[in-house]
Amino acid sequence: MKIQFHGASREVTGSCYVLEADGVRFLVDCGMFQGGREARDKNYAAFEFNPREIDFVLLTHAHIDHSGMLPRLVAEGFSGPIYTTQATAELLQIMLRDSAHIQEKEADWGQYSRGRNSRKARDTEVKPLYTLDQAEVCLGQLQPVVYDADLSPHALVRCKFREAGHILGSAIIEVWVDDAGQHKKLVFSGDLGNAGQPILQDPAIIESADVLLIESTYGDRLHKTLDQTMDELVHAITDTLKRKGGNVIIPAFTVGRTQEILYLLYDLTRQGRLHDLNIYVDSPMATSATEITMKHIELMDTEARGLMQWLKRGQNVPQVRFTQSVEESMALNQIKGGAIILSASGMCDAGRIKHHLSYNLGRTECSVLITGFQAGGTLGRRLVDGAKIVRIFGRDVPVRADLYTIGGLSAHADQAGLLSWLGHFRKPPHHTFIVHGEENVAFGFADLIRENWNWHVEVPGYKDEFEL
Repeated sequence: MKIQFHGASREVTGSCYVLEADGVRFLVDCGMFQGGREARDKNYAAFEFNPREIDFVLLTHAHIDHSGMLPRLVAEGFSGPIYTTQATAELLQIMLRDSAHIQEKEADWGQYSRGRNSRKARDTEVKPLYTLDQAEVCLGQLQPVVYDADLSPHALVRCKFREAGHILGSAIIEVWVDDAGQHKKLVFSGDLGNAGQPILQDPAIIESADVLLIESTYGDRLHKTLDQTMDELVHAITDTLKRKGGNVIIPAFTVGRTQEILYLLYDLTRQGRLHDLNIYVDSPMATSATEITMKHIELMDTEARGLMQWLKRGQNVPQVRFTQSVEESMALNQIKGGAIILSASGMCDAGRIKHHLSYNLGRTECSVLITGFQAGGTLGRRLVDGAKIVRIFGRDVPVRADLYTIGGLSAHADQAGLLSWLGHFRKPPHHTFIVHGEENVAFGFADLIRENWNWHVEVPGYKDEFEL
């Protein structure tokens, strides 16, 4: 039995792992790399394995850095089932179509730009990573599964999807594989959420594994407590809207983060800490994701269900408007103050958020709230790192707005949360692999695990292979 690492290895995006045993080969996740030219080159590079030889895919959750290469995998010959939770399958209906639309538009723009620059460039076709038609074929291969139920995708493999608490439908996957008479258990953490955070259930407790893959996105830091985070959020909003009279711009991932921020704004209004809010959700995909979230109340925690009852009563509820058309989105740029605008993408690298930043970053009365991880090379990361000027749509934009980095809203467990989850293992796994973290973070987190428990820990590199 062996495992190959084709992404999220000493970096955060591109999760993709190939498991090979006696008579079976399968993937766990098939995600897109994000963050600059190097990421684009990796996405367009040929797969290091033959998609036709993959028997099935297990998918932890819907985020594009875990799912975004599935249509290309299918286009290049993979014809097997893709197993994931029901909620993830529903979210992928919007996310993979949207991703394909972006790929096609970027290819059209690339072709146009090349054609303007030279005759030779016009003769070179710019192809999308995959098309909408290819995404549709991929969606037809999704096989929804139920949390905590046994699944046998192959005669040699049994698996179980467990709650990860990261976003709606996210899963830790337990996998049992028979290989040449040996029985091994592998655990893929996926992205682990924060215990005690609003809306979703806490991550499931796992007590054993022969092989463990654990994410390390925030393996080097501690988040603020939820109380501290709420204080910071209330201050940022009231200071901007009431004292300075500007707008609050919130780049937010369409799945998970947008719904969590809406939940918190509702809850803070119910508590009387915020008043008279005018909220705009400027992302058609986030609107669809919110509708899907509301369908899955059974996956929410007790507090979230209580808030849903308050919303149904409709007393002193904030005004929330979901924009759809381009014209509605453009109209938001005429609002000079008093608005909270949530828009995608969460790392500020694409979508409508770039327009809102272009109109508001240069205004001292406005604020930008960063509420999620920002990968290296992204516009969001440059803002977090303190850039004074950023380039948006070919124009230099001064950064004069206040910038708040509210880490306590992260959908990823922090260092303490990761260690707490690991602390439930009754004995050390034979192999522990640190994935989904920037290189220095992953190595540091590996050292911390060795110091705490003396486990055998590896930090795999891109394309590394290990015998198990």
